[in-house]
Amino acid sequence: MKTLAELQAIRDKAREKMTIREDNSEATRVIVGMATCGIAAGARPVLNAFVDEVSKRKLGNVVVTQTGCIGMCQFEPIVEVLEPGKEKVTYAKMTPEKVARIVVDHLVNGNPVMEYTIGSLLK
Repeated sequence: MKTLAELQAIRDKAREKMTIREDNSEATRVIVGMATCGIAAGARPVLNAFVDEVSKRKLGNVVVTQTGCIGMCQFEPIVEVLEPGKEKVTYAKMTPEKVARIVVDHLVNGNPVMEYTIGSLLK
């Protein structure tokens, strides 16, 4: 970093990511389980992938946040998607590679990716 402009660019990028993680009751919420079991299973890269993908697509109606234990450690990393007026969708055994498809299919187009949900693992 050599100039004030570079510092301001870093600040602006950090602010964009913070806005994605602010709570908004009208928005779709993407909640990543970040208890020790989730982190050990790879939840941190999944959280970062959601933040990056939502930011890249400028989805102002989507909030990415984290929570503690969701209670199903064997299915970690777990991601819950809560859309106002719709039933919660729980994705299990998430990876950063699955995130782009969930963002496009579910968050943008409204079609949950059923093969990534916890229900598909329980069959």
